[in-house]
Amino acid sequence: MKISSHSGHCMIKMTVSTSWFRALRCIRSRTSVFTSQRLLCSHQRGSSENIRVLYDGECPICVKEIRFLQFLQRNRADKVHFVDISLPEYDGSKYESVSYETAMEEMTVIDKNNKIHRGVPAFTVMYSAVGLDWLGRFISLPLIRPLMDRAYDVFARNRLKWTGREGCTTGRCVKKER
Repeated sequence: MKISSHSGHCMIKMTVSTSWFRALRCIRSRTSVFTSQRLLCSHQRGSSENIRVLYDGECPICVKEIRFLQFLQRNRADKVHFVDISLPEYDGSKYESVSYETAMEEMTVIDKNNKIHRGVPAFTVMYSAVGLDWLGRFISLPLIRPLMDRAYDVFARNRLKWTGREGCTTGRCVKKER
């Protein structure tokens, strides 16, 4: 069967347009990763399934960030589980034996392989899981990572004081009423 050049041109154009449309849709979803050969969407990779983010629900700064991340993953049900460690029913044995006290020291994320990530590496895993891969890669750059580590260390050491829970070292750390 012979295809006229005009028909062939239209057919090729339609195929390229369809590919571009799929690529743009994937990029717009902010869940894409470029490899040397092709563009992969996270829904194709399935990389963020079963990520568990352990956060302090009594920390207003932490809660604001978690709400933002929940908003970003609103169309990705069951991909990232945000676990409020400040709730009385938090049981570290369900989360790779990460105790409340350990989780309170710094951000903790458990990836799909049950590997525990703490501090800045936890943010990298968490951001990638909600579609902010670029931010995770940025904070991991060799020139940026040491700055992020230092800044996060300062925050982690002072967040209880900055959120009105100074002096809390054991048990549930709740804001003191004045």
